[in-house]
Amino acid sequence: MKQSMNFSFKSAEESPGFLLWRLTNLWQQQQRKALQPLGITHPQFVALAGILWLSNQYQQGPSQNQVAEFTHIDKMMMSDLVKTLLQKALIERYQQETDRRAYSLHLTKKGHQLTLDAIPLVEGVDATFFTNETQGLSGFLTILNQRMTVHTL
Repeated sequence: MKQSMNFSFKSAEESPGFLLWRLTNLWQQQQRKALQPLGITHPQFVALAGILWLSNQYQQGPSQNQVAEFTHIDKMMMSDLVKTLLQKALIERYQQETDRRAYSLHLTKKGHQLTLDAIPLVEGVDATFFTNETQGLSGFLTILNQRMTVHTL
């Protein structure tokens, strides 16, 4: 028996959510391919880059929670990423003096260098994927930033 569909769109290509899903997957696939030679995944890179970025703001180093909030990585996923990055000796974790329940995250020398090596690869994918010549790119970025602001308040 054939089920009727109650979609608001006549075709999948009219659904902005579905198109964003497909575009995101394509972009992530290219990021994975670029980072594969370094032996890290894109979420691992995002966590490492977040630690690097936030290290300038927090004298003790950022906490796991601060990195999760900054990168918008789910806290459970961040916990898994931290375990993996510790095993790979890319980060170190120290108990904070001010809050014994919180840990500061620091890049190891190896993790710092790997992050610096990965940045041009990730930015290269972005430069290729989202060229400045893409019609409407600046408007699209404005829309994405507005949506992020609305949904994170």
